[in-house]
Amino acid sequence: MQRTDQTAGQGRVEDIAVSIVMPCLNEAQSLAHCIANAREALARIEATYGLTGEIVIADNGSTDGSQALAQGLGARVVPVARKGYGAALIGGFDAAAGRFLVMGDADGSYDFIDSVAMVGRLVDGADLCMGSRFQGGIKPGAMPWKNRYIGNPALTGILNLFFRTGVDDAHCGLRAIRREAYAGLALESTGMEFASEMVIKASLKRLRIDEVPATLSPDLRDRPPHLRPWRDGWRHLRYLFMLSPTWAFGVPALLLIALGTWILLIAALHDLGILGGPVHFGVSWTILATFMVTTGHFAAIMALATHLYGVTAGFRPLRPILRRFERVLTLESALVAGGLLIAGSLLGLTGVGVWWGANNFGALPTTLPLLLAIAAGVIGFQTLLGGVLVSVIAGHRAQFTPAQPEAPAAPPPLRAAA
Repeated sequence: MQRTDQTAGQGRVEDIAVSIVMPCLNEAQSLAHCIANAREALARIEATYGLTGEIVIADNGSTDGSQALAQGLGARVVPVARKGYGAALIGGFDAAAGRFLVMGDADGSYDFIDSVAMVGRLVDGADLCMGSRFQGGIKPGAMPWKNRYIGNPALTGILNLFFRTGVDDAHCGLRAIRREAYAGLALESTGMEFASEMVIKASLKRLRIDEVPATLSPDLRDRPPHLRPWRDGWRHLRYLFMLSPTWAFGVPALLLIALGTWILLIAALHDLGILGGPVHFGVSWTILATFMVTTGHFAAIMALATHLYGVTAGFRPLRPILRRFERVLTLESALVAGGLLIAGSLLGLTGVGVWWGANNFGALPTTLPLLLAIAAGVIGFQTLLGGVLVSVIAGHRAQFTPAQPEAPAAPPPLRAAA
């Protein structure tokens, strides 16, 4: 991108390839150190890869003179009105000129020299390069013990379980990303969960994610950090579930339906005399099993709806199994299936009522037929309403799955020379 570069203080037009972006909120104490450190990193990047760069300070409303200090040191200041760590980085990235974007905190805790290797990985073809503090080293006092031994390993482990990212430090604040990869991720988190969103969506889009060592030092400020471990840890955790329909809805749905169906099946075999021995699943268990099956069905609808939302939003590929069954994944199929289940439920309830009346309205010998009829009705209504919901999420289309991309047209055949 061609622009007048004020970063180096030379006022000349040059091609900026690397932008080091720092979110800033009242960092006057550490900003001079960070800018000098970033300038040294850019010098090494230029010497190693021939890439010129700039330093962008994404200011989030500082009141301690950070803006003037940064400008005086030759950095470019970008004011970002929307508050939050993620909001500041998004504003800085959007305003940056480079095709390689480096992010790092402005508190002195990260060494921007580590970003030289990250840019090298991008040059080599990686889309995103993460820093790993566990590989590079954490200096004494740089990270609270609960973050180092509990919070970070737990959240990184869950993230790798849900999304198979393969990184060992998912929350390192020093990382580099290609501009086209950043644009394709459409990041929108304004808070600390921005860090998780970046690596999750990169993994979902099958981008190449590399990892290099990064060191962490105690920050240079004499005030508490902006990070709040418990609050921000919970925000990261809930975000992991928000972006994982499989674990938020799919796994609970499978467990509930499987266990509930098994209980109802055993109870039915006992009622039919096929299975002998003591009855372990009586009325209470069958009521619980009916609740489990209907709740599991609802969770399955939510899994489908949220998965298709991610596909429509562009950060998740469609699961192959859904493409395989796309002929039946339509609003019409949901309406027909729901209608049949409701009709079956009404027939079942009618049958129970007739039997009840024929036996002088006495107590039912078993509640299982009644519960099965109720379950069919509940699942039928959920299927009807869920089908409408999914069709809306799919873009107000009766076909739930998106259309397959058209194959490129074959080139015209070559004519033989006359």
